[in-house]
Amino acid sequence: MSAHCQLTGARPGFGNKISHSHRRTPRRFDPNVQRKRYWLPSEGRYVRLTLGVRAIRTIDVIGIEAAVARIRARGVKV
Repeated sequence: MSAHCQLTGARPGFGNKISHSHRRTPRRFDPNVQRKRYWLPSEGRYVRLTLGVRAIRTIDVIGIEAAVARIRARGVKV
């Protein structure tokens, strides 16, 4: 699963692991993305979205219809 959110666009951040001896090696900070299925009443079907947990809370507030409209405005096919 690619580690990016379809609603907010959150993508992995990059940095370094730092050991006890202070050696640095590259690492990746992945966002907490989940696959979630929502019922889309206007189309009479389910949509499966890859969302960060912050985006899931956003959908609880604004609703799935507005969220799908935002996703489509970014040019992502739903």
